[in-house]
Amino acid sequence: MDSGEACTRPGEFIDSAHPRVREFAAAHAGQGDQRQRAVNLYYAVRDGIYYDPYSFSIRGEDFTASSVLASGRAYCVPKAVCLAGVARAAGIPARVGFADVKNHLASERLLRLMQTDVFHYHGYTELFLEGRWVKATPAFNIELCDRFGVKPLEFDGRADSIMHEFDESGRRHMEYLLERGPRDDLPLEEIKAAFRHYYSHMLKELGALPTDARGDMVAEMQAERGQTPPRDA
Repeated sequence: MDSGEACTRPGEFIDSAHPRVREFAAAHAGQGDQRQRAVNLYYAVRDGIYYDPYSFSIRGEDFTASSVLASGRAYCVPKAVCLAGVARAAGIPARVGFADVKNHLASERLLRLMQTDVFHYHGYTELFLEGRWVKATPAFNIELCDRFGVKPLEFDGRADSIMHEFDESGRRHMEYLLERGPRDDLPLEEIKAAFRHYYSHMLKELGALPTDARGDMVAEMQAERGQTPPRDA
């Protein structure tokens, strides 16, 4: 499959022409070849945007690359859109992909809210580099991985970067259950329908809370494991 014009121009959610997206790409892509610039952007999004599952939403405005950069925190789907947006802004063909996965390392509260341990429409990014599509998953920032013994996902622009099956202690981390494939832009109505079906309880519970009172998965997991929060937390 070639890169396709749709994967190079701005989309409704992959809004690569937005000034904020273009500025981020210019600041972080660097001066190397296309593959190296893609790698630089991957790490900038992975570690510069905090992974926050309690930012969960089905509002269209919360999924745009520009809004993710403005908030500085997002869950896997908006982070994947963000990486696609800054990549396109840097002249790198990009699109978003989705899969259903089982996550064994979420907090107990998050799983109670979800009422399942299956993450439907887990989001990743595909970048067209050196003549082929390569998967990149910028979801978990390095601090989160270090704190909970999860292997950070590295990306070299050549091999697919997908979630590890086990964490650093040999515990189950992520299982891929269903590959839903790539899209030129976020399929909002499809995702809204899926999330309303699978996560109606979570949408209701979180929707009743202000954003700053929804919760902190890191603190919850620390409490569950008997860990002491860092002094700067």
